[in-house]
Amino acid sequence: MAYAAELAVVIFLAVYALIVSEKIHRTIAAILGASFLFIFGITDQTEAVRAIDFNTLGLLIGMMMIVAITAETGLFRFAAIWTVKKTRGKPLLALAAFCLITAFASAFLDNVTTVLLIVPVTFSICRMLGISPLPFLLMEIFASNIGGTATLIGDPPNLMIGSANRELTFMAFLDNLSIICLIILALVFLFVALLYRKQLRSAKDRHLNLASLDAKEEITDKVLLIKCLFVLCLTIGGFFAHQWLHMETATIALIGAFLLLLLTGGKSLERAFAGVEWPTIFFFIGLFVLVSGLVKTGVIAGLAREALALTGGSTLNTSFLILWFSGLASAFVDNIPLVAAMIPLIKEMGKLGLTQLDPVWWSLSLGACLGGNGTLIGASANVVVSAMAAKEGVHISFARFLLIGFPVMLISLAASSVYLYLRYFG
Repeated sequence: MAYAAELAVVIFLAVYALIVSEKIHRTIAAILGASFLFIFGITDQTEAVRAIDFNTLGLLIGMMMIVAITAETGLFRFAAIWTVKKTRGKPLLALAAFCLITAFASAFLDNVTTVLLIVPVTFSICRMLGISPLPFLLMEIFASNIGGTATLIGDPPNLMIGSANRELTFMAFLDNLSIICLIILALVFLFVALLYRKQLRSAKDRHLNLASLDAKEEITDKVLLIKCLFVLCLTIGGFFAHQWLHMETATIALIGAFLLLLLTGGKSLERAFAGVEWPTIFFFIGLFVLVSGLVKTGVIAGLAREALALTGGSTLNTSFLILWFSGLASAFVDNIPLVAAMIPLIKEMGKLGLTQLDPVWWSLSLGACLGGNGTLIGASANVVVSAMAAKEGVHISFARFLLIGFPVMLISLAASSVYLYLRYFG
């Protein structure tokens, strides 16, 4: 239809404005926005269903169910006490520990899986120390997105890039991206620690008797714990081997969830389903459909082509432009369709004579993955953590996250620019 692209952009921006204003719940805004795409004939139900990333949704649902059952055992409280004792009750040391654990886990597991396991422990430890969980939650979001950038399997855009260029192996990703990810993680940690230095002083640390704390006492159901740990190990092992198993991560997570329900005799069925953040699931559905409208009408591809036309055939200029374009764009739209649009354009540039393509591929990976830290809806982990925080009475607004996340994204992209120049062009 005429003006389809313009309408798709207007609807997307209108939904975005509603999300930012928080006048209505973001899930309602996203679903209503997606509905308008149907009303104006921009897309239909078949195309919309095809645009929904059911792998992401299945992974979310499966892991949320596993976490909900595991929470019944007291494991998260156990982990919190253990961390408090190891860090001597010092909030800054605890923040550093959670930062490193989250980043390392996200390099090998899906970011959403990592934060689903880390966040419950975070709330336990912050309650014990009498401090706000906000700096911990933000740092865990940032660390999950940074850690996921470092490896081939850490983030979906990297998997897509690796599939598009078979020369970019697991070791190639580690060799080219792990160093800069460590540098960025250190810079972001310093930024967050400095920003929240007053909140990272425990209100109870002078009265907290660490010697009296016994982590083992927190385990309330040892039999259930053994079953949960067994299923968790199987599930995480499946994530590592999903390429060889020829199974998607969603399939593995859902199998794990229902295997655990089977092992518990179905006693935790209602609690498991109650543990699923259904508003978050439907928010993602609406967002996938909204972005599909921009993809179908050629808006994303058109922006990418215009951006690449500005480089004048220079590998250096192309690398920098793709880094910043994909980074800024990924803060506002899902990075999966963005990367899907950029991959054929980069390949075409290779056919047109751009011989040194490796820096361009690494630029796309860094931009698409690190850009997710820019806004609250920039990455799946951001949305999941904010939803979990809301259930605990901690509100992370779009504007509040933007004030911290956008500078973090700029720091990350600036550090990446220096790294790309020194490593490939210096």
